[in-house]
Formats: sequence, C-alpha cells, structure tokens
Amino acid sequence: MIGVGDVGAQTLQALKNIQLALEAVGAKIEDVVRTRIYVTDIKMWDKVGNAHGKFFGQIRPTTSMVEVKSLVSPEMLVEIEAEAILD
Repeated sequence: MIGVGDVGAQTLQALKNIQLALEAVGAKIEDVVRTRIYVTDIKMWDKVGNAHGKFFGQIRPTTSMVEVKSLVSPEMLVEIEAEAILD
C-alpha cells in the first residue's frame, strides 16, 4: 500500500488512480463533476483537501468529505469516488 500513515500521499494516489481509470475510457479529469471523499479522521481534512486541490483546483467539482469509522483495510485512511459526464 502506498502512503501507509500518510493521508496526503494516499489521497494523491487515489486521485491518480481515478485519472488513469478515466483515461482508460476516453475521459479526462476535467470531465469529473462530483467527488465523494471518505476519511477515517476528519481532522486530516486539510491534507486531503490540499491533495484534492492539486487535481481539481481549476475544475471545482461538487465535493463532499465524510468521516467513516473505518475502510476495508486498516491502513487505508481515505477513499474517493468520482463521477464524470462525457459528451
């Protein structure tokens, strides 16, 4: 796992994964209209938000961040969903 104990690194990796998945179907990061971010510690919102802003700062999709008790693996600190619209 990338970024064990580092929510910023995990966020950047999740966003890179989203970008690769979009590109695999002919979409771009600019096509994202909504993201949902799940974090295990909401106090880390600024690190997550800063990483999110590196990808979406100019795009500004609707975004929500929710604290959850845990994710599928104890090492996971963040999970991100993205929705994109293609013409």
